[in-house]
Amino acid sequence: MEFYRELAAMRCFTRKELVEIAGSEASAAWMIGKYLEKGYIERVRRDLYAVISLETGQPIPNRYQIASHVADDAYISHHSAFEYYGYANQVYYEVYAASKRRVRPFSYDGIDYQFVAYRGPKGLIEMDNGVRVTSLERTVVDSIADFTKIGGMEELLRCLLLVPTLSYEKLLEFLELYECGKLYQKTGYILEFFREDMGLPGAFFEECEKHISGSRTYLFAKRDDFIYHRRWRLFAPGNIRTFIDKGVNNYDAV
Repeated sequence: MEFYRELAAMRCFTRKELVEIAGSEASAAWMIGKYLEKGYIERVRRDLYAVISLETGQPIPNRYQIASHVADDAYISHHSAFEYYGYANQVYYEVYAASKRRVRPFSYDGIDYQFVAYRGPKGLIEMDNGVRVTSLERTVVDSIADFTKIGGMEELLRCLLLVPTLSYEKLLEFLELYECGKLYQKTGYILEFFREDMGLPGAFFEECEKHISGSRTYLFAKRDDFIYHRRWRLFAPGNIRTFIDKGVNNYDAV
């Protein structure tokens, strides 16, 4: 139990970190075996361990700390980032994160960890508690880009309803990362319905218009009740807010 307090302060740790603490591979291997046997730690996945509270018998790290610790560059994104900020309509039993490293999905303590495409370090925030998470503006852009794969349109809209304000300059910065005209179309269309709530100026939407694709596109899979929005060259619902009240589950599968 010599290093328990130090490890507990870290909440979770990698084998590499334990080697640095213990001083050698042999000492780290011995400690892992002994601490696992006594129930001081649990294996989350290969070479990643969670420290167990001696008072409650439960893991000390939360899901966001664990996901951020899978790799040196790992970060929380998409719906999980909305959850972390408190802007999610519901909490999922899965965490979305990203890393340059190829990380296979894994489960621990009832939570499924899914890793999505890594899009660089721009817009990441390092929290004091060890969590790395995308900024709110980057979370919004990432989620619009991937809503058909993560969460669905209804949950995205409900998250956006909870967001108090956004920096339009930062939104444009993260849109540039994708270099995708269709994303400008979809972002402009969706956020136009929230422009007053989020304090987004006309300049933001004018800039989105400059970058939209030259071709018409669909917000998601073609529907008979879509209308054409000339400004965005986009086929989509007439007023997307109305779908929050009656649900848009039929729109989530693409």
